[in-house]
Formats: sequence, structure tokens, C-alpha cells
Amino acid sequence: MAASSNRITMGPLVAAIDQGTSSTRFLVFNAKTAELLSHHLVEIKQSFPKEGWVEEDPKEILQSVYECMERTCEKLTQLNIDISNIKAIGVTNQRETTLVWDKETGEPLYNAIVWLDLRTQSTVERLINKTPGRNKNHLKHKTGLPISTYFSAVKLRWLMDNVDEVHDAVVSHRAMFGTVDSWLIWCLTGGKSGGVHCTDVTNASRTMLFNIHTLDWDPELCTYFGIPMEILPKVRSSSEIYGLMKCGALSGIPISGCLGDQSAALVGQMCFQEGQAKNTYGTGCFLLRNTGAKPVMSEHGLLTTVAYKLGRDQPACYALEGSVAIAGAVVRWLQDNLGIIKSSEELEQFAASVGTSYGCYFVPAFSGLYAPYWEPSARGIICGLTQFTNKYHVAFAALEAVCFQTREILDAMNQDSGIPLTQLQVDGGMTSNKLLMQLQADILCIPVVKPSMPETTALGAAMAAGSAEGVSVWSLKPEDLSEVTSEKFEPQINPEESEFRYARWKKAVQKSMNWETTEPVGNGNGEASIFSSVPLGFFIIGSILMLVGAKYLAGNN
Repeated sequence: MAASSNRITMGPLVAAIDQGTSSTRFLVFNAKTAELLSHHLVEIKQSFPKEGWVEEDPKEILQSVYECMERTCEKLTQLNIDISNIKAIGVTNQRETTLVWDKETGEPLYNAIVWLDLRTQSTVERLINKTPGRNKNHLKHKTGLPISTYFSAVKLRWLMDNVDEVHDAVVSHRAMFGTVDSWLIWCLTGGKSGGVHCTDVTNASRTMLFNIHTLDWDPELCTYFGIPMEILPKVRSSSEIYGLMKCGALSGIPISGCLGDQSAALVGQMCFQEGQAKNTYGTGCFLLRNTGAKPVMSEHGLLTTVAYKLGRDQPACYALEGSVAIAGAVVRWLQDNLGIIKSSEELEQFAASVGTSYGCYFVPAFSGLYAPYWEPSARGIICGLTQFTNKYHVAFAALEAVCFQTREILDAMNQDSGIPLTQLQVDGGMTSNKLLMQLQADILCIPVVKPSMPETTALGAAMAAGSAEGVSVWSLKPEDLSEVTSEKFEPQINPEESEFRYARWKKAVQKSMNWETTEPVGNGNGEASIFSSVPLGFFIIGSILMLVGAKYLAGNN
């Protein structure tokens, strides 16, 4: 134990669990300086059992959290930092992803259905068809959301209708529903032995079962979807002690912060003033603008969501959100599905080597189109191909696609607010791609500002946990917040060129729509085939042949 006498004392520390779509992180911050001291990352495996289905294993998610905690504590010990200084833990998570488990056994009753999943498209169309005027915004006055495959209520309804174990557990009062935050907090605070079944207002506001005005589950919404309220977690604020860790090296430490990942990034970027906004580039792309203490309903396809509620007695703060399904996921698709690249770094190198898409446009509508269109029938397309097009141009077009999608939701946000943003604060894994950041500034025609510490999502969760009543080691007073150092990317092309490229992109988006219907022809196995849609089949075969041909020609030159 001699080493313990050499341990560095640095005041209170706060940890954060950041459970995202593609990975889990555990990070530890200095509560006085917001400095990141140590962290560990574990990637999460996604499974795609059928076309349009996206699932993850709840037990793998939980195990990844335990592994990240253990490894980070080992790293802190190696740095001679005493882990007993960790005073609180915050949780931030991929939103909307839906889980149901048995409260008596603690076992998940099915895989987690990920937010990107499209299996509920027919359910959504059925719900929209029975609304007055076939209006997808029928519930928006209460939820702030359109009826969409994106949100948890339809995923939960699917589980109850299609998974016998879930149906039986609901009938016998053994079922618990939750988004990823609820599952983790319940498990970490004891699970079947007294675990706390709760969520926070930000995650609850993404279910379509939550009234964003009353800040509680809505009986009429639950009746509409046929969801028994007894299976829902208790809704709490984003910053309060929910329970204590019950196992491992951090046993006894309070879990006292909980925010959906995009709300956490808003807090981590210090966007506490009305009008401040940030854009996070992760698996998807999410632009949030703080609208203050009153919810603002969008007229241009954006969502109204709860931004945060930092304390039981504090008012809720709201945000307008533009959600894009596919951003970083396009990198994974190019890498895993097409084999064009080996890593995200290689994507940047490929794109930089040509500096243009040469008229090639890529609309990665793999899960339909989210904001501002909310068009589930859309599918991904690559258009503008010529014999000259090669994988480097496709790589550039993929990066441009992320930027064009951001431009669309930024335009919608500027129209809704009437006050255009003069710069864009950014964060998330893709912001390490400097070419992407420069492209984004060029396409938006405004500066893009990136903080030097990229882990703003985890930082937001840590801030919520550390400032909770009963913990109070992190001050959120404006004068106490740390100065954030950042890098700025200024636009480098003229606005006319930017507008021309954007207009071509909009044309490509129109081509991507109305590809898919919910009544496809079977492939003989009772399953829908991607080639059931004849135009889509021809398009995909043609695109692949052209890419292969271009690669062959390039290899012979």
C-alpha cells in the first residue's frame, strides 16, 4: 500500500457513463476545472436481423459499462489518482432505443430495438391513416414529435404485439420498459434486488408517451398506443440523486445525473442561454437550439424536445431539434458493407486527395429521411455517377452529405426562430475530421467552432451529476463555468458555389423519396427483399456495376 501515500489529491471528481449507439465510454472529470483525467471506450456490436432492423444486446451494453468503469479506475490508479475522490456519476445515452425486461429475473425479454430501426413503418402508417386528415403531427401538441418509427412508443407497441415473452410479462405484471438510461440505472442500483426504475425528462420526451407541458406520462397518449402505464419508469429531473451504485470499486457512489445524449451535449457546450445552439456529429447528426422555458412548436419539420431540467425544483428548459439519422453511420457503411475504406481516417484521406465529388451526390437515407422531411419511404441513393467517378469521389460525397443534411436542418431552425445563427458550435466523434469541418463551414457559409475537448456529451452528464442537490461539487453559475478553448473553421468558398451545390443536393433528395412501401413482394421465405422495389433493385445493381467498373478502369490506368 506504499503507493497510496503518493496518490495525487486533486479535489472532487465526477464520472460519466456515455452509452452511445456504437460505443460505451466511462470518463472522469475534475469538478473544479472540467479537465478530462481518464477514460475508456468499448465498441458495441449492432445486429441487423432483417432489412431495416437494428438491434443491440442489452446485456452486452451493461457489460460494456462495467468494463469501461473497471478499466478507467485502473488507469486512474496508475496515474496515482485516488478513485475515492469520485463523488458522483452521471449517465448519458442513445435516446429512443427501447428495452423491456423482467423485473423478477432481471433478464431482458428481447434485444434493444435501436432508434434507427425501421420495423415499425407499417405500424406508423396505420396510426397516421386513422388520424383526422392523415396527419403525422396529430400528437405534436402534446409530444412535440411527429408520429414516426424513430420514437419509443411504436417500438414498444411492436414488442408487445410480436414477442410472446414481452406480451406475457406485461400481462403478468412482470415487465419493465425503459430507454437505455433506465436499464442502466436499474441494473447499477441493484437490479432485481431493489434497483431504481426511473428516467429523466429529456429521455421521456423522446417516447411519444410523455406530455412536454405537464412533464409527466400522459394517460391519453398511453391509451392511444395501448401501453399500460405501470410498466413505465418514474420520471425525474436531469440532476438529482436517483440511487447509489451497488457493486464494483465505485459501490456507494450516487448516480445523480441523467440526460439523453443530445441534451447532455447542449449542457456540455454551455448552451444555457436562449438562442444558443450546438450540432453533434455521431452515428446521426443532431442540431439543438435552446428556446428557454417555453416549448416552441416548429413550422418547418423540427422537433420540440425537453433540453434539460437541472434539479427537482428547477424549471424545465426546452429546445428545437433537427435530427438526421445517418452521419457517422455512413462511414461504417462504406467500411463494413462496401469495403471502400478501412477506417474513418482513410475516408478523410480519400476525400482530401480529390477535393471534390465531381458531381456525385450521396443521400444516405438508409432509415428513411428524418428532419425536416420525416419521410420513411425514402432510401439511400448515389447519383450523378459518370465513368470518371471513383471511390475517392464517393468518399468526398459521403462527407458532403453530412454537411448538406446539417444545412437543411439549420435552414429550418433559422426559419422557425427568425434569428439566423451566426456561427455553429459542434462536437461529436466526426469533428476530428478537419476536412469535414471545413466543408461544413463552406456549405453553411458561417464559421464552425469546435471545442478542443471533444467529449462534451459526457461532460454535460458529469455537470448534471456534480451539481445535483446532495452532491454539489460542480457549480453551474455562469461565473464559475470553465473557459472553453476552441478551433474555428471559416468559410473558404464563395456563397454562389455553395448554393449551387446545395441546390443539386436538394434535387438528389427528391430522387430518394417514395422508393419503399410497407407491402413489398415476398422473396419466398416470407421476408421482404430489398429487390422487391424494382426501381431500387435496378438502381442498386446499376450503382454497384458502375462503381466496380470505375474501379476496374482506374486499375488499368
